[in-house]
Amino acid sequence: MPNEKNHQFILYHKPVGVTSFQALSPLKRTWGKKLGHTGTLDQFAHGLLGVLTGNLTKLVPLLTGLDKIYEAVVEFGRQTDTLDPEGAVICQGRVPVLEELQESLTKFHGELWQIPPEYSAVHVNGKRASQLARAGASVDLEARKIEIFDLKLLDWNPPFAKIRVHCSKGTYIRAIARDWAISMGTCGMLTSLFRQQVGPFQCPEHQEILSPRQLFQSLNIPVYTTEQPEQARFGRPPSLWGSWAPVPQLALMDTDDNLVAVLKWDGDWQYHFVCA
Repeated sequence: MPNEKNHQFILYHKPVGVTSFQALSPLKRTWGKKLGHTGTLDQFAHGLLGVLTGNLTKLVPLLTGLDKIYEAVVEFGRQTDTLDPEGAVICQGRVPVLEELQESLTKFHGELWQIPPEYSAVHVNGKRASQLARAGASVDLEARKIEIFDLKLLDWNPPFAKIRVHCSKGTYIRAIARDWAISMGTCGMLTSLFRQQVGPFQCPEHQEILSPRQLFQSLNIPVYTTEQPEQARFGRPPSLWGSWAPVPQLALMDTDDNLVAVLKWDGDWQYHFVCA
């Protein structure tokens, strides 16, 4: 029987000053090398990393699609090449006034097209944009559709604006800082970034561990237990195993509470595998 502790979801507060990969090192000593996480954080940033262990790593594609909530501090009148405190200053400009901030902020709601920062993990011709930028190569990134569900100005202490952003996956807060400043005819960058929440999961003060069932409960995904897990692993549809009431998604687990698959309702008593 698999060791239960090897199949968990860990809510981990990544500290400032380490990469997401480096932050996983102490966890690997406890949970083993088979870890997955739900979205990287820049070295200067801190906040929630959702870490999956054991056979739960197959849920990475499901959890990376969750929306996120950040608190960030934007500095106006100065910009680095990386759009954060770790880069070299490439632009200086004026500091806007409060009325400008409030008026321009209304433009950053709903569906938007955003160009990722040059120093980012986006792949261009098989290489990360940040690798190309550090090598001095020209980086041409395409705009991507994102969604800003909510953006609030929490505090204004010129030249620093503290904001709270609720956004879709794939949103770069550094790019929001850049574009917000550009909309007012100046330049800007992030000085700090805190990821408060990923989907329903909030950043803990200390490490928290959720069992697979607790994870699915938080995601409002019902769990079904099967005594024939191999049928799912070989792709047989659950409609062959009994008459279940249709739900948008369901998690299938074996009698030892090991994840077998996550499936999505297709209609007509048919499900397809989100992961298996």
